[in-house]
Amino acid sequence: MESEKDDDFDFLEICIRKGCDVNWRGTLITCNNWLVRHCRGTVAREHLLVLLPRCLQHAGCGRDVIENLDECRRCGKCDVAALIGLRDEMAVRISMVGGGREAVRLVRQRDVRAVVACACEKELVEGILASFPRPVLGVTNLTPEGFCRNTGVDIAAMRAAILQIAPQPQKSGA
Repeated sequence: MESEKDDDFDFLEICIRKGCDVNWRGTLITCNNWLVRHCRGTVAREHLLVLLPRCLQHAGCGRDVIENLDECRRCGKCDVAALIGLRDEMAVRISMVGGGREAVRLVRQRDVRAVVACACEKELVEGILASFPRPVLGVTNLTPEGFCRNTGVDIAAMRAAILQIAPQPQKSGA
């Protein structure tokens, strides 16, 4: 796992030194994630907020999962059901938001000490900057139908990001 973290930094360093034509937003997200993983420490799960964009919900779904994720029918047309499973498995707070202002309002809540956010690169960069000094690990969403419509997320990447910033609590032995 340690080599994976270093690979992100090595790639960034090579791109900067060689002057490669890289997507600057992706580079900023990679750099931010490296800094969060290596310099910010961890938080308890009750102080972690996982933010999801509205576009993860299937466009044809009439359920109001923004207000309450548990409204999801778990039909399998989008990743919301898998994210609910991740929430339940890892005991984290997950909120789906309709825009940046709502996301910033949630991040600024007193009990939030760190964030794992899924969004497109543009929204992630803006969210990372707006959330400073709170640490944000960004996971770029998948866009099989283009931006802002029926997007997806790599559930394994979300799980890994949660574990990096809020590891599983140690069980006390009796």
